[in-house]
Order: sequence, then structure tokens, then C-alpha cells
Amino acid sequence: MDAQLKKGILEMCILHDLEKESPYGYDMIRTMHSFFPEVTESTFYAILRRLYQEGDAEIFEGRGSRGPARKYYRITEQGRKRLSRLKADWEHLKRVVEEVMQIG
Repeated sequence: MDAQLKKGILEMCILHDLEKESPYGYDMIRTMHSFFPEVTESTFYAILRRLYQEGDAEIFEGRGSRGPARKYYRITEQGRKRLSRLKADWEHLKRVVEEVMQIG
């Protein structure tokens, strides 16, 4: 799959996951990795960092069991709007591809 296309899909899936819950970064990456096994952890962390830097996600610290503080992520209102746009773009793209496939 094209790297740019995959990046956009990963971003949408990560935002969707953040909308459902406020996961610990590593737990979310494990879940996403089960769907995208070829994607490295560093790629997931890079997307999370960018979402945070762009204001689509925020980070808060929480405690794990007897360990050091962990970074948890949650979606922001700006991130919800971005997710909505990404989902609309995805639905449009799916419709276009299905129409093109009907022609052939």
C-alpha cells in the first residue's frame, strides 16, 4: 500500500481509537499493530506525536500498577473535527473507487 495513503488511514484509525477511550500509548499501539502488522512502533509514535503537536490529541499522565507515570492520550475537540473530515473523505474515496470498479 502507498505510504501516504497508509499514513492517512492510520491517522484516522488512531483518532477513532482516541475518540472511544483514552488509551496508554503502548496499549493503543499494540491494538493498532494487530491491524497493521507491517507498521513499526516508531511510526505509530510519530503519528501520535504529530497529532499532539497539531492540537488533535492531548497527553496526560497516569499511574500504572506500581510503575512510573505513563502517557495517556485523548482526542481534543479539534481532533474530533479532523476525524469527522477524515471519515467523510474516506467515505467519498470508497464511493469513487466502487464507481470506477463498476465501469471496468
